[in-house]
Amino acid sequence: MTEAIRKFDWPGRLKAMGAHLLISLTLAAALAALVMLVWYPWPYSVLAGGRGLFWLVVSVDVILGPVLTFVAFNTAKPRAELVRDLACIAAVQLAALGYGLHTVYEVRPVAFVFEVDRFRLVGAADVRRQELPQARAAYRHLSLRGPLLLAARESNPGDERLQTIKLALQGYDVGTRPSYWVPYDSQLKRVLASARPVTLLYRQKPETAAELDGQLAAMGVDKASARFLPITARVQDWSVILKADGSIAGFLPRDGFF
Repeated sequence: MTEAIRKFDWPGRLKAMGAHLLISLTLAAALAALVMLVWYPWPYSVLAGGRGLFWLVVSVDVILGPVLTFVAFNTAKPRAELVRDLACIAAVQLAALGYGLHTVYEVRPVAFVFEVDRFRLVGAADVRRQELPQARAAYRHLSLRGPLLLAARESNPGDERLQTIKLALQGYDVGTRPSYWVPYDSQLKRVLASARPVTLLYRQKPETAAELDGQLAAMGVDKASARFLPITARVQDWSVILKADGSIAGFLPRDGFF
């Protein structure tokens, strides 16, 4: 038993595991930067969800890959066999990372859309893609750099409005339909007409007045003129704080549907 332990080549295995761990951490950090800074910038990373599986896969990958390398690495093996074993471990690890990355890619937020009386955070999987060719040229390809700030135009009376109702019942609200996407600034009058005064948030939870004061001050808005609209998102429903001109001042982790 003692002889077997002595021949186990601890230094070689630990060195191989350490090298694998360093490579895994570097790759995981690069992918995490892509996901968190490009596809899911704050606060959309909180609102959209979809990151849980990615972090689970990355965590298991970073731990399991080096451990398997520690077990499989043996300089006594023929070189071809050792290379094959390590290549299999790397292939499984890359496949798992690819699956996790593909999952968050498919549900990444691509548009933050004002529609009627709220903002909707639209994920790539939510978009009615057959309408992309009908969208404005700038919106025919889903964003790879975080969600675009857009608005959904009003539907025209008649057949279009009936079709809008029909598709909404199927789960395709106007915010998810590229043929309805227009620049946010073009709909500021509608935004301000639908927005509600921030003072209502104080009335809803008067015990949080001091906290709300601090949050609004950090956004640089005056509570007397600031307004808000609720956000519909995949995971959490927050509120958007708007300046007097309708531009977005910030986000509030509070449900605005009341």
